[in-house]
Amino acid sequence: MKILRFPSYYEPETVSSSHLTADLERAYAAEGFEVELYAPTPTRGVSDEVRKKYKKIPYEEKLDGHIRVHRFRMGREKRNPILRAIRYIRVVLKQYRRGKRARDVDIVMGSSTPPILGIACAKVAKKLSKKYRRHVPFVYVLQDVFPDSLSTTGLARRGSLIYKIGTGIANYIYKNADIIIAISEDIKKNIMEKGVPEEKIRVIHNWINVDEVGHVEKGENRLCEELGLDPDKFRVVYAGNLGMAQGAEVLLDAAERLREHTDTEIVIFGTGARAETIKSRAEAMTNVRLFPLMPPERVSEVYSLGDACAVTCKRGTVGAGVPSKTWSIMACATPLLVAFDEGSELTDTVERAGAGLCSPAEDGEALAVNILKLKNSPEEREKMGKAAREYAERFCSSGVATAKYIDVLREAAANSK
Repeated sequence: MKILRFPSYYEPETVSSSHLTADLERAYAAEGFEVELYAPTPTRGVSDEVRKKYKKIPYEEKLDGHIRVHRFRMGREKRNPILRAIRYIRVVLKQYRRGKRARDVDIVMGSSTPPILGIACAKVAKKLSKKYRRHVPFVYVLQDVFPDSLSTTGLARRGSLIYKIGTGIANYIYKNADIIIAISEDIKKNIMEKGVPEEKIRVIHNWINVDEVGHVEKGENRLCEELGLDPDKFRVVYAGNLGMAQGAEVLLDAAERLREHTDTEIVIFGTGARAETIKSRAEAMTNVRLFPLMPPERVSEVYSLGDACAVTCKRGTVGAGVPSKTWSIMACATPLLVAFDEGSELTDTVERAGAGLCSPAEDGEALAVNILKLKNSPEEREKMGKAAREYAERFCSSGVATAKYIDVLREAAANSK
């Protein structure tokens, strides 16, 4: 089986989904699948020297030739969202032109980043079907629901022209995808309400490597000394994007209510659109510490640093599903403090697993109450941490998830004949 892919970012770039790609490629190779992919010159998080190196490597093979990488030149990604969007369009156009000339493809596979990529994948699948005189299925991996993400991040209001255009793009992709892999039950419910038939959707959660991500004892955690943190304080850790949709300001709301509890602090690792606002507000607070994001290889130290770890969202983002960092926190055997929409898949999962405490999104008072509950219940914290790790091992390991991807691809290929 040959799979055609169009990644927006690819190694040596490091993005949140890098480990997912690596695990899937190993699984595909083990099954004897071949992957042909077209990717732009690396840009995100790489030096000029690395870019220069990869400009001279238009083609490479990995995993005994099972993964074949075709690279094309593309300028650096810019911070300006308009310039970034223009770059996305240029990348997708190049991928489309190369993809429609591919040979012996069995499945076209695309993801929701950027949103327009799904259109190119659908059209390439149609072109190849016509060229081969057989159906080439399109499998779509839905990590973010578009244009809902525009609304939750404040980039466009519902009903606006941009939102309507986004809805048209999404509907075209959903209609032309043979199978849609949704990363959560909430996302599945969301797109079903938009008219996508249930028989098209398969739910496969993102995952972590439970053999690589795990608990680090406080005495062995280098971060505590490196960051100058008091090892005796009760600590709540938040790590990740500080954007509009994350609603991380609730942590500061909780901290204000806990200011008299001098043995308790909130530590935030992050960057994003709301980072400066959060930093400005936190400067006057003695129980909040802010740091840049740590590199991915230190994820175990970050999530083991806390006596509890927070996962937050802006009210009304329930359809976004379960943030992937949830599984990393669980793998580190750290209890969760969830400030999320009630009735969401995340709150249901945490409560069912007995892995933490939940409070409503943007409710600082309720979050502060839960922080004190965990602080004053060391035995309950230990019990929740063990439950979290057990859940991660059972349901969130790479082996479990990649096997589901293999099954979906085999199903798509079988239905195409």
